[in-house]
Amino acid sequence: MCGLAGLFDMNGIAPFEDGLIRRMTDAVAHRGPDGMGIHQEPGLALGHRRLSIIDLAGGSQPMQTPDGALVIVFNGEIYNFPELRAELEELGATFRTRSDTEVLLHGWRHWNTGMLDKLRGMFAFALWDARAETLVLARDKFGKKPLHYALANGTLVFGSEIKSLLCHPGVGRALDPQATSDFFTYGYVPDPKTIYAAIRKLPPAHYMLARRGRPIRTAAYWNLLDRLDGNADPSPAALLGLLEAATGRRLISDVPLGALLSGGVDSSAIVALMARGAGINTFSIAFKESAFDESRYAGAVAERYGTRHVTQTVDADDFSLLPRLPEIYDEPFGDVSAIPTFAVCALARQSVTVALSGDGGDEALAGYRRYGIHNTEEGIRRHLPLTARRHLLGALAALYPHGSWLPRRLRARTTLKELSQDGADAYGDMVAALRADTRAQLLTPQFRQQLQGYRSENVVRDHFTVDAPLDPLQRAQYADVMTYLPGDILVKIDRASMANSLELRAPFLDPEFFSWAFRLPVAAKLDAYGGKALLKRALTPYLPHDILYRPKQGFTIPLARWFRTELSDQILGLARSSRLGDNGVVDLQAVARMAEQHVRGTRDHSKALWLVWAFDAFLGHRPA
Repeated sequence: MCGLAGLFDMNGIAPFEDGLIRRMTDAVAHRGPDGMGIHQEPGLALGHRRLSIIDLAGGSQPMQTPDGALVIVFNGEIYNFPELRAELEELGATFRTRSDTEVLLHGWRHWNTGMLDKLRGMFAFALWDARAETLVLARDKFGKKPLHYALANGTLVFGSEIKSLLCHPGVGRALDPQATSDFFTYGYVPDPKTIYAAIRKLPPAHYMLARRGRPIRTAAYWNLLDRLDGNADPSPAALLGLLEAATGRRLISDVPLGALLSGGVDSSAIVALMARGAGINTFSIAFKESAFDESRYAGAVAERYGTRHVTQTVDADDFSLLPRLPEIYDEPFGDVSAIPTFAVCALARQSVTVALSGDGGDEALAGYRRYGIHNTEEGIRRHLPLTARRHLLGALAALYPHGSWLPRRLRARTTLKELSQDGADAYGDMVAALRADTRAQLLTPQFRQQLQGYRSENVVRDHFTVDAPLDPLQRAQYADVMTYLPGDILVKIDRASMANSLELRAPFLDPEFFSWAFRLPVAAKLDAYGGKALLKRALTPYLPHDILYRPKQGFTIPLARWFRTELSDQILGLARSSRLGDNGVVDLQAVARMAEQHVRGTRDHSKALWLVWAFDAFLGHRPA
C-alpha cells in the first residue's frame, strides 16, 4: 500500500522544475512511510512512497524491467498475483522479486490492457511503456484506490491525492460550481469531478493512455453490468464458499494483520471467517451514548473467536479532528463517520499494518434500510399511474406537517413525496444528504445562477436509469456502486486508513463475490427482517442471533445532540464565518436561522450544519 505521483510532458521532453516531483511525492509520505523512490527521464517523472506489506526486501518502487522498457509506480494489492505469476512464467516471464508489482510489469508486456480485467485486488498505478511511448494510468474495479489527474501547461500531472497535484504551480485552484453543488447534495464530490475545476478523478474500472502529441484516451475495462448472464446460486454454501475464498486471499501479508470490528453483521462475518487462524487482533470504537454504541456486540464476537480485542471511546472532544479533515481529504467531505473511522484506524495502526473490514457488504447484499423502502415503494408505483401519484400524493405531501416533531410512526411526508415521484427521483432523494428544498434555502441565489440549470440529482439518476435488464433493487444498488461507494465509502476508508499508514482490505469488494451477489434474486437479499437475508442465514452457525437480526445502527456519531450541547457555540459561530461570506456559496442568514432552530431543539438541521462546517473548514485549508 503506497502513494504515487507523476509528471508527463504531453508535447515533448522538456525538463521539469527542480524538486517538483520530490515535493509531490513527499506530500503523500503518510501513505508510505517505509520508503521513497523517484524515476526521472526526459519528459517523465514518477514518484513513490512505500508502505511495505509483501516482499519487504524486494518490492521497492519505482520498479522497472531489466531492459528498462517498462517502469511502474503502484498503489495497492493484487490478491491473485500468485496465480497470475504462474501463468506469466508459463509464457516465459522471469521474475526477480516476490512482489505483486512485478506481476503488473510482466502482465502489461504479455497482455497489455487485457491484464486489467484479470486483476483481483485494489490498485492504482502509472506505467511507462518506453517502446510504445505511452503512459498508462489505471484504477481498480470499484475504486478502492484513488488516482487524480490534471493538465497544466501541456503537462499531465497525477497522483494518489489532490495535495500532490497542488504542488504544481500550473494546476488551477478555482472551485468547480457543479462539484460544489454535488457536495451540498450528497455530502461528497462524485467521480469523476473533484472540488477543483482543473482536477479530475480517473473513474473506477478505467484506464488512461497518454502519448505525446496525441489526445488522451480514457476507457472502461470492466462494468458490473457485464456479468448479468446466468443465475447466482442463492444458497448459504455458495455465499460462504465465495466469501471465505475472498477473505482468505486478503490474509496474505508479511506484516502484522488484524480486523476492524464494529459489531455489525459485515465486520463480524469477516472476523468469523478470519478466525480459523485464531489469535487475530480486532479493534472497535465505543460511544458513551447507548443509541450509537455497538461495542458490546463487537466484544461478544471478539470473545467468541478469541481475538485480541481493543476498544476506544469516542466523544465530542474528538471533533478536534475537524481541522485535519481538509488536510486528510483535500476536498469538503461530509460523511460524519469519517471521525470514528479515523479513530479506529489510528487505534489499529498501533498494533498492525494491515486490517480487514466489512466495507462493501451493504452494497453487495442490500444492507441499507433504504433498499427495502425503495423496493416496497416500487411495488406501489407499479400499481398507480405516475400522473395520479403526482397529483394526489404530491398534494398530500405538500399539506402534510413537517415530521421532525412527530412520532416516527407518523412521519409520512417523505414517503408521500417519494411515492409521487418516479423511482429514479425518489431514490435520488433517499440518498441525498440535503434535499432540494433545504438546498434552496441554504445556497445563495448568486451561486445557483452559476450552475446554469445544472441538476446534481442527475448524478444518481443517470446511473439508476441505465439501459440494462435490472430489477428495481438492482437499479438502486448499481446507482450506489457507481456513486456512493467510490465517492463516499471508499474515499472515507482510504484517506482515514492511509493518514494512519494502515492498509484496509475489504473481502465483500472481491469482484467475483460482488458480481455473484449482485445477480442474486431479491428474496436472497431482502426478507421480513431487512437486508442481507442470505448472509444472515449463512452465518447462523457462526454468529449469535442478536447480532445477525438486531436493527442496523450504522457507524455514526450523535451529531444532533452534540450540536445542541458541547458544540453549540461552534455551530452558532458558523454564521459569522468570513470565509463563507467571502466565498458566496452559502447564505449566512439561512445558516444563522438553522443554527438557532437546531440549538433550541425546534428543528434538526444537523446534516445541513455539518456540511456547512465541513465546507468552511475546507475553505480555511484551501491553498491560494
